[in-house]
Amino acid sequence: MEPFILDAKTTALVAIDLQRGVVALPTAPRSGAKVVRQTVLLADALRAKGGLIVWVRVAPAADGKDMLRPIVDVQPAWGGARAADWVELVPELAVQPHDHHVTKKQWGAFYGTDLDLQLRRRGIQTIVLTGVATSIGVESTARAAFEHGYNQVFVADAMASRSAAEHDHTLQHIFPRLGRVRSTAETLAALG
Repeated sequence: MEPFILDAKTTALVAIDLQRGVVALPTAPRSGAKVVRQTVLLADALRAKGGLIVWVRVAPAADGKDMLRPIVDVQPAWGGARAADWVELVPELAVQPHDHHVTKKQWGAFYGTDLDLQLRRRGIQTIVLTGVATSIGVESTARAAFEHGYNQVFVADAMASRSAAEHDHTLQHIFPRLGRVRSTAETLAALG
């Protein structure tokens, strides 16, 4: 196994959907608040070493007409009316002016956004992924990142899903095929 070392200058933290409406949803195996706390530790450390922080949020238009609408067996948990602040990133993230923002209209952060363009312009080779939900927005972003050729680190204790089973399945069966699964502590140590 290769040594786990991250070069901050070519690494980006990509945090998925840490916005008021999503963080407030029931999640497992940890709360959205715990995911936020772990992500803040990573963002602070990476930012201090010159890495890129990317905050991704899903923000449908007020009328919802820009959202995907294929026929499915299970409707999204957050369908219907949303509070006015539903799309706002939680204040605990302490977003900085030079952080990059991506607004998406679907699960993954690559399709229909400038994420790949901005990562490449900044020389990013490795993406550290956190967020909610492990098995939806994070996994969709991870699959696209893999197809775009990025190295990836999945911070297991900085993610949550709708159920522990969904979270565990993605961590055990999907993410090891797309990159490296590590803890917050291991990722912080790899940044030096």
